[in-house]
Amino acid sequence: MGKTAKKNMTLFALTWPIFIEILLHMLMGNADTLMLSQYSDDSVAAVGVSNQILSLVIVMFGFIATGTAILIAQNLGAKQIQTAKEIAAVSLGANLSFGLLLSIAVLIFSKPLLRIMDLPEELLDEANIYLVIVGGFSFVQAAIMTIGAIVRSYGFTKDVMYITIGMNILNVIGNYLFIFGPFGIPILGVEGVAISTVVSRIIGLIAAVIILFKRIPDSFPIHLLLKFPKIHMKNLLGIGIPSAGEHLSYNGSQIVITYFIAILGTEALTSKVYAQNIMMFIFLFSVAISQGTQILIGHMIGAKQYEEAYKRCLRSLKLAILMSFSGAVAVSFFSDSLMGVFTANSEIIKVGGSLLLLTIILEPGRSFNLVVINALRAAGDVKFPVYMGILSMWGVSVTLSYLLGIYFGLGLVGIWIAFIADEWLRGLLMLWRWKSRVWVKNSFVTSESA
Repeated sequence: MGKTAKKNMTLFALTWPIFIEILLHMLMGNADTLMLSQYSDDSVAAVGVSNQILSLVIVMFGFIATGTAILIAQNLGAKQIQTAKEIAAVSLGANLSFGLLLSIAVLIFSKPLLRIMDLPEELLDEANIYLVIVGGFSFVQAAIMTIGAIVRSYGFTKDVMYITIGMNILNVIGNYLFIFGPFGIPILGVEGVAISTVVSRIIGLIAAVIILFKRIPDSFPIHLLLKFPKIHMKNLLGIGIPSAGEHLSYNGSQIVITYFIAILGTEALTSKVYAQNIMMFIFLFSVAISQGTQILIGHMIGAKQYEEAYKRCLRSLKLAILMSFSGAVAVSFFSDSLMGVFTANSEIIKVGGSLLLLTIILEPGRSFNLVVINALRAAGDVKFPVYMGILSMWGVSVTLSYLLGIYFGLGLVGIWIAFIADEWLRGLLMLWRWKSRVWVKNSFVTSESA
């Protein structure tokens, strides 16, 4: 029998385990990149493009996971304990089913998807191997994401962190074995990295299921895994689909921009992958703060504590901006050394340094989007971020990326300027929306039992 929620539901108590968890997720991706960079820069570019496609698949899983986190938090805040459990079971069954369908689709269409990206021919085989193996088992990630959203909403953010630590350790060990081939183990390169990723996720899923049954109070309604009550699915999709629309728009725009970068050549693609891997360590502060804030605001909205929710978002935003700006300045100062960890190519290091300098302006803008959009979602105001996101991502980010990066020949620097314009425009629009308090009238809390 578990507890329904943590006693210490403060931003810090929720956020630091989320911070560690996201940090380790990023380290897992960076471990692949760093260890592969000792094997081949081309392999890094191949995996980078495959991961761009896989990130789109992950977003598709996220639309149910996002709805899950918000609905459970709101219902727990409203003391609707049974409804929260039902939502947990329904969302897990729905996302696992959806994950299986998408995994099959990736297996069937892997090469056509990579050709759409205009991938250089010499990278196609390695990118396809990675996409088939990791993408074919992406349903495992769907289940992990959903269970993580459930457990975090109950306040047990440390549990998810421990799972991520274990997955990270297993992944690094697997990478080492298959890339460097100790003890006579065959060197498999990209294929080995993919196998290592999948195995670590499967073991992580087993641990996540054990924790789920331990933390959900009383009995987990297993019978709802294959049943989808209309009321719960309507509310899950009511939050999830618009949220997914914004994420899909972002990832779709990133795929188009990656296509532009592919026009610039393999070296530009590699520079982008290395720079973004470093940038992840800057904005993870904002991501962690935004997710902790979402849990708190979800509970506050369920309890109808609207003024507390309003102030919580603004305090979290100030903290996220401060942390991301400080992190960007520090990273820019050491940019050559950080890029040098990944490559000895002087041109890649030079270009990467320019991108990391521009990140000082980019990351505070991204903080607005991460924190305020998550707050709006937690309050049930999910459509406005989608409409503004689509308008800005495609009208500003994609359009300016082509004009500045390709047409005017500024390359990656021009594309980063486009990113800055997009993040700041969307961020300021989101802040205006939050301050308007339109979200006060929205709530997805349902009756005690469906």
